[in-house]
Amino acid sequence: MGSVFGVSAGEVKSSRSYARLVAGARTLLDTLYPPHCLACDAQVQDPGTLCGQCWSSTPFVDGLACDKCGIPLLGDKDDGGALCDDCLTVARPWSHGRSALVYGNVARQMVLALKYGDRHDIAAPAGRWMARKVAPLIRSDTIIVPVPLHRLRLFKRRYNQSALLAATLARVVDRPHIADLLLRTRRTTTQDGRTRAGRFENLQGAISAQPKRASQIEGRHVLLVDDVMTSGATLAAATEACFQAGADDVDVVVMARVGRDE
Repeated sequence: MGSVFGVSAGEVKSSRSYARLVAGARTLLDTLYPPHCLACDAQVQDPGTLCGQCWSSTPFVDGLACDKCGIPLLGDKDDGGALCDDCLTVARPWSHGRSALVYGNVARQMVLALKYGDRHDIAAPAGRWMARKVAPLIRSDTIIVPVPLHRLRLFKRRYNQSALLAATLARVVDRPHIADLLLRTRRTTTQDGRTRAGRFENLQGAISAQPKRASQIEGRHVLLVDDVMTSGATLAAATEACFQAGADDVDVVVMARVGRDE
């Protein structure tokens, strides 16, 4: 046998052998270490999935949702551009907002495990869920940018959960991912327990564009990625930093949106 489309018979045979080797290794690993549900100890067929019980308890955002923050709303899914009460009263500097989950039940458990429990394996499936929500917003000039952590918090935690989510999302939608485009210019105290006004005040001027990366924002559509949206103060600060660096437009997406009763 000669070559086909520039690939030799030996290369084809080698690639098939490699594929069989990988499949065999995967089967052996699954036998020794069966994949478990992302949220519990139940065994599942494929890694990075939820068992049936956890899937039914996970509050995915389906149907009509707020066009600015992604919280589910009552009404027809085709009623595009609908806004929740919060987004009718609070100015959002970004154009569109999407969320894969509502923060609660299994979603809350996964968010906390990703953020504080070194559960990096949650980032890939969550990033894919987020990618499905933002697919209609992706443009040819879109860049994917995570909300940054302050360097001291990053040193302590060792990873930025938003950057892990952004990396998967960028691969799925096939757009550039710039993990260090934004900086936390000062360390902010926790947002927990603060009023809405206090959350916005705490983030005022805390995020800016990385000077060496700022030129990559100018004239582009930026899709900001974060793990959770509560008041929206962090995403607002990041959005303003993008516009100050010359972004043409900004949209946001989060893994989970905190509801008003959380």
